[in-house]
Amino acid sequence: MSPLVELHSRKAARILDSARELVRDHGAGKVTVSEISRAAGVGKGTVYLYWSSKEDLIRGLFARDRLSFLEEVIGRIGADPATVRPRRLAPLLVRTSSTLPLARRLQSDDAELRRLLGQEPGDRELYDRTRPAAMCEAVLPILRRHDLVRHDRPLPAQAYALHAVLTGFLTTVSEPATAPSGVDDPDEVLADTVAVLLEPSAAPGRAAVAAAAEQTLAVFRELRDAVLGLIQGSQSPDR
Repeated sequence: MSPLVELHSRKAARILDSARELVRDHGAGKVTVSEISRAAGVGKGTVYLYWSSKEDLIRGLFARDRLSFLEEVIGRIGADPATVRPRRLAPLLVRTSSTLPLARRLQSDDAELRRLLGQEPGDRELYDRTRPAAMCEAVLPILRRHDLVRHDRPLPAQAYALHAVLTGFLTTVSEPATAPSGVDDPDEVLADTVAVLLEPSAAPGRAAVAAAAEQTLAVFRELRDAVLGLIQGSQSPDR
């Protein structure tokens, strides 16, 4: 049975939908269980049937955003292994992350949110590992090993530059009003930037792309399984 309680309970699904909207609009620290239950049309006791505390509900809520992100990326690479090339992987990670309902809250300097998401051992590390820049850094050695990334620069320097580029693009995509005008497709700009920064002049062979995709998928699937474990641990034990 899936660890996602909302797949087996309409009430749990309504609670999560209401909590997501309230947290997105007001922040995790300002939302109460009473407000969530009222918006979902259930009693407070019903919320506690599925989550032992508000903190657990918030943990599970943000973990579900990470899960949606990972499932989308895994599905895209699985359908087309060439998606693992840096010029395609970087825009996929940034765009997918930026469209999640709670993505901007994760990027915000919210002390209460950091406390809620970091109160369990390993949670903060897991959220850090599923940031787009961190995920690209994790697979960069794989892509380089299969010649999808240039070898004429030190790997740490490439990882640093990629982190800076993706962090900057993610902020800019999330706040388009702050960006210079005249760009219709930021994904294309990011793809060109990453290609110039990292990719070799010769296109990789199909076998190299397939091998890199398989190993990259293994990294992302391990992260997905860890997020599923976080979700399961956030729910009441009998759910």
